[in-house]
Amino acid sequence: MAGHSQFKNIMHRKGAQDAKRAKVFSKLIRELTVAAKSGLPDPDMNPRLRSGIAAAKAANMPKDTMERAIKRGAGGGDDANFEEIRYEGYGPGGVAIIVEALTDNRNRTASEVRSAFAKHGGNLGETGSVGFMFEHVGLILYGPGAAGADDMFEAALEAGAGDVESTDSGHEITCAPDDFSAVRDALESRFGAAQTARLDWKPQNSVEVDEGAAETLLKLLGALEDNDDVQRVAANFEVSDEAMERLSA
Repeated sequence: MAGHSQFKNIMHRKGAQDAKRAKVFSKLIRELTVAAKSGLPDPDMNPRLRSGIAAAKAANMPKDTMERAIKRGAGGGDDANFEEIRYEGYGPGGVAIIVEALTDNRNRTASEVRSAFAKHGGNLGETGSVGFMFEHVGLILYGPGAAGADDMFEAALEAGAGDVESTDSGHEITCAPDDFSAVRDALESRFGAAQTARLDWKPQNSVEVDEGAAETLLKLLGALEDNDDVQRVAANFEVSDEAMERLSA
């Protein structure tokens, strides 16, 4: 189960991750609305909604804001008609990128995503053009204080996880999508709520990009993540620590 993590650079972790509170809430509210509409409004019976609530709590979203979003989705009103869309393409340096969006206007979102790719040296491709380079997995993250490496490994193994990596920064557990709810519930019953628990895209291989390409690539990822309709961005790149430090300066 143990092995080197390929999630190091899946999610862009630079300035764009320090998004404004309102923008973060907007994305979370949209996810709660869609989750409530797609299943029961009871989080105990709706794993996706339970994950959305956990993410909202982690972002310190007020309880009444969460409840309104869930009620809106459960009621099935016109404002709850969001469509889930996945875009795929290539960024600078040949980096493969997957973009997941929730939108109430497919044409607007497609135009904005295509524009972001074109503006930053990328190319938006057809569905499936890069998806084969990734594995769809359940991703569960715990902080380093949640458990020791051996305890987390044993618990994840018993729960049915496929891989565990424990470092000084925390524990990363991955599993098959069909096992996600069972693994998450088993771990949370033992260690409490996870910092992150969601379905995500894990690259099969990573592309090393130089500092020049990385600078443009990070701008592309930032532009995509800044889009209100975009919920998640995954990319299969690696950048040296030295280059990241210079780019972050």
